[in-house]
Amino acid sequence: MKKRRKNKKRTIEPGDDLKYTVCGEWFPEVYPAFRSKKWSRGDEDPLDTEMRLFCACERWAFNRLMEGRSREELKQEGQRVFGLNSRYCDDAILKARAVIETQKELLALEIEETETKLSRAKKKLRWAEKDLDKAIKVNDPAKIEKAKRAFHGRKARVQKLAAKLAELQKHEANGTIPKVVFGGRSLWRQVCRGKAGREEWRHTRQNRLYARGDETKGGNPNMKVAYQEGRFTLAVTISHLSEQKGTDSKGRPIMTRAPRVTGKLWLPEKHRLNVWELLLKGAPYTVELFKGRDGRYRVHIAFTIKVPELVTDPDLGYLGLDTNPDGVALVNVNYFGQPEPWPERFAVPYPKGLHKFAGEFQTIVHPNGFLHIKMPELAYSRSFRRTYLIGVLAQVVVNIAKVLGKSIAIEDLGFGKDRLDTNKKFNRMAANFPYRKITEAVVRKACKEGVGVKPVRPAHTSTIGYWKYMERYGVTIHHAAALAIARRAIGFKERITKELKQKIQAVIESLNQKENSLPGEGKGMTRKVKQQIMRLDEKVPVHNGLDRYKQESFYSVWHDLKQLALSSR
Repeated sequence: MKKRRKNKKRTIEPGDDLKYTVCGEWFPEVYPAFRSKKWSRGDEDPLDTEMRLFCACERWAFNRLMEGRSREELKQEGQRVFGLNSRYCDDAILKARAVIETQKELLALEIEETETKLSRAKKKLRWAEKDLDKAIKVNDPAKIEKAKRAFHGRKARVQKLAAKLAELQKHEANGTIPKVVFGGRSLWRQVCRGKAGREEWRHTRQNRLYARGDETKGGNPNMKVAYQEGRFTLAVTISHLSEQKGTDSKGRPIMTRAPRVTGKLWLPEKHRLNVWELLLKGAPYTVELFKGRDGRYRVHIAFTIKVPELVTDPDLGYLGLDTNPDGVALVNVNYFGQPEPWPERFAVPYPKGLHKFAGEFQTIVHPNGFLHIKMPELAYSRSFRRTYLIGVLAQVVVNIAKVLGKSIAIEDLGFGKDRLDTNKKFNRMAANFPYRKITEAVVRKACKEGVGVKPVRPAHTSTIGYWKYMERYGVTIHHAAALAIARRAIGFKERITKELKQKIQAVIESLNQKENSLPGEGKGMTRKVKQQIMRLDEKVPVHNGLDRYKQESFYSVWHDLKQLALSSR
């Protein structure tokens, strides 16, 4: 069997263009005076009819594209079937095509992750089988019963993953994709179990409308944003209410002008000036309209803007960033890889929005270039509140980098799904640790502000900081890890110094003393610790002469130093 080659992790790099999305709310005020007897249902207004027809056209286009039909053919047929204009119909086809392409990309990733899960599950099954054999040998009924439950549970897990992998590989071989459930698979399961109503299910399948931008048509011909009399307005075209009044020379239908639903558009104050400037330039913009269960309309307006020029210089050094569940640790590092004191009269830009209670935003500034920003709410707040706090935190970090004129060095760490369902401790940590959100928020904000970001390999940064920098500078492990990240971004190797060798020897001597204090497995110089020390004796003398990628590899000397540090606690 040919072994699948794993995809390399992509670093975060902004392209030539940047998508600028603004979320707002729309309040429709003026509706068309008539309804369509052909397309409307019951008492629904024309806007709801248009949204329902668009979503139905998207699902129809998805099924037709899976049959291999072309976009041009579907565009003409969709106008007749759903009564939409050509642009709405084309947008629905493009949305359906995007779903298919995304599912194909996810299929390869899902196969790779399932293979990793299956290999781990098989290893755990072998462990459970050995535990069962040992329990049978000692003839302990309680242990036998417990081992049997573990064995059968892990066997069922292996069978489930093997069946899932076979199904995914079958889709890959046939060029198909797994079944797609429009409206959400989880909600559909709740409907099947009677925990959710069909009305809610139908609403989620017909509650949106999408229109692409066009520079030649004044930004967006189907959903037009305008600024009039000191306020923003949005006009949505109701295409199914237009009627045919003849044909042109090529036999194409000539339609009457479609009416519009207009109303006030509310946008956040911090985005209004940017949106107004982009509208004056005639920039194209994409609009997606959502209707919630509460009857309110949310709007996502997306512009494509050029990435601003960098205002930071990598030659000055880096601002090292280490992410924690309750905040971030920062360090100001010069080009020589050493912590640099903060500039005179430096002050952390305190966000004005955080003033609810004392301690909501905590900053600890060390004069030697270290800084800790804590937001205790990040560890336990709800998702919306957490997203807001992460955005504020990203803004503060980027502002500090702009003041220093230095790029940001972050870890390119990824929490994939390959360990889920097989490691409870990791699952709990990954679910509560907003690392990915913090990193993405910092990168997005930095790209918009023209601040450089350099992702580096995350291997052993905390271990390096613990052994080399934490005691030297008198800082926490998080600050020391941030320093190791910044040094790695500059390109420094982490050498084994004489000071570090003396520290390792002191730890070994302390373990020898523990061995003779009190008897007990796991204390002092155990067999496992002796094996680690033997490996260190082999790796330490040759570490400084290795290439950088070998020094940062998983089984480098830092891996054994981490285990030694844990053993000395």
